[in-house]
Amino acid sequence: MVKPIVKDVLFLMQPSQPADIADGQTARDLADTLMAHRGHCVGLAANMIGVRKNIIVFLAAEMPFVMLNPRIVSHSAESYKAEEGCLSLNGTRTATRYQRIEVVYDNMMMKPCKGTYEGFTAQIIQHEIDHCHGILI
Repeated sequence: MVKPIVKDVLFLMQPSQPADIADGQTARDLADTLMAHRGHCVGLAANMIGVRKNIIVFLAAEMPFVMLNPRIVSHSAESYKAEEGCLSLNGTRTATRYQRIEVVYDNMMMKPCKGTYEGFTAQIIQHEIDHCHGILI
């Protein structure tokens, strides 16, 4: 179900709690909400739809890719400044991002997974993981 986007900065600055198997509907709602905004949005975190759970979703080959409890375990030495926007905030802001990241996460069945991401996809994941920690750009 498509959910409204939260714009309350005080809510968004609160760290999220770990996700578990009972959070499947939140993950599906998050994916539905991303697809409803896909023309101008490439990723969301659960707190952006009002749920303080460690869940993110981003577009991968035009389809939503969900990660529960994502955690960056390593990153490249190279970083860069990126100009980023956010559905929850007005305007754009500068953020420092790593070129390549390795992420561990749980899939929708709570099976542990690991992936390496580069470039724009890595940037999106870093932005959404920041949301889970209550960090806004």
